[in-house]
Amino acid sequence: MTQKTKSLVTGTSSTGEAPPIVSSAHLVSPRSAEMSEFEFGLIVAGNAFHRWIAHCMSAAGLKDLTPLDVLVLHHVTHRARDKRLADICFIMNVEDTHLINYALKKLLNLGVVASRKNGKEVTYAATELGRQYVERYREIRESCLINALNADDALNRDIGELARLLRLLSGIYDQAARSAASL
Repeated sequence: MTQKTKSLVTGTSSTGEAPPIVSSAHLVSPRSAEMSEFEFGLIVAGNAFHRWIAHCMSAAGLKDLTPLDVLVLHHVTHRARDKRLADICFIMNVEDTHLINYALKKLLNLGVVASRKNGKEVTYAATELGRQYVERYREIRESCLINALNADDALNRDIGELARLLRLLSGIYDQAARSAASL
């Protein structure tokens, strides 16, 4: 074990630098400690984001929705076009169609999503009630999140670059998952 790896695992540093903040020191690679820092940040940010969207939708009036339910409602509302289950799963990068199907059934029962049969296909769209909740969510998001962010042009550029990097890394993680599945 190299000194750098030993330092990362034990949380000490011979240079006096603070060790990276990671959730699993045993996974830290000497080739990219930054990846472990990123993964921990992703875990924390992902959980904060999920908590935020559930609370925001609850404040908008739709209580007891899971983060996935909220995301499905937003996607079904997106661009006011009917969506197929397979398309929703594809866009949201969710492999297990049962998860999305369960969310859709829950949203159908709440009257915020409607389904329509086109031949053999079933499509989903937000109802007027669903669009009202999404609009209220948008207003709360603007008030609580966007106003708190207080972004200037430089921060907005950084956020855009971060979004680009996240899309790039999602492709790398998908490829790594395919590789791992074939082992």
